[in-house]
Amino acid sequence: MTEAWGTVVAVYEQEATIRIDEGGCGRCHEAGGCGGAGHLFCATARTFRVPNPDRCAVGQRVRITVAQGSIGRSALHAYAFPLLALFAGVLLGSTLAGETGAISGAIGGLFIGWLGLRRAQRRSLHDPRLRPSIRP
Repeated sequence: MTEAWGTVVAVYEQEATIRIDEGGCGRCHEAGGCGGAGHLFCATARTFRVPNPDRCAVGQRVRITVAQGSIGRSALHAYAFPLLALFAGVLLGSTLAGETGAISGAIGGLFIGWLGLRRAQRRSLHDPRLRPSIRP
């Protein structure tokens, strides 16, 4: 499980908005940290809207967990699949019609990669393992 701590900043019917104060490598204010020289890469506080089955209250400190492997799977869908579709389109187009085919194949491959990414996103909305959950 991947987890982080946050604070409930708003509560809706069955959901809560959580502010995560941690960001980046966690060494923003230390020498040698990623933001040690001017805080260039330090992340600002992020907010997420997650299910709130335990009815946590505003101001309560909570732990947010995400199922093991879901972050890696999301990265694979977001980066690897569109890139592989692009290369496949370029190779197919190049063998069929030379340079013009390679350009057309690249555009077609990116479009197919985009469609695959949208499909994966729609499937993930209904998968309870991929939804973050909060625990007081």
